[in-house]
Amino acid sequence: MTKMISRTDCGNSPKMEFLKEINIAFAEGNVIFLKEGVTDDIVWNIIGDRKIEGRANFVKALEELQSLKASELMIDQILSHGKEGAVNGWMIMENGKKYAFSDFYFFQDAKGEKIKAITSYCIEV
Repeated sequence: MTKMISRTDCGNSPKMEFLKEINIAFAEGNVIFLKEGVTDDIVWNIIGDRKIEGRANFVKALEELQSLKASELMIDQILSHGKEGAVNGWMIMENGKKYAFSDFYFFQDAKGEKIKAITSYCIEV
């Protein structure tokens, strides 16, 4: 289980709570939750690494990353407005490496129930 620290209170924002849960799922390698939270035509652009298109390729990439789980996740900010959202923070991986990240999300619609696109920035610190 990943230790989760959040400096952000999502309050009554379902989209912000969803983004928090998405980031916890990434940290824990929860492929099932992530698969259900995206559209069939998801585009995940990992800046400086690769661009992943389509749910099947998204799941394949997640499965490849499953062995890289975080032991600690700190979320500094979660923002959402309309069809867009963003999360930034840092992770300490089980191997001891520490990463700072920022993820930008584009939802399928303003309800924010499915993610259509993710742009990820991740650097080792």
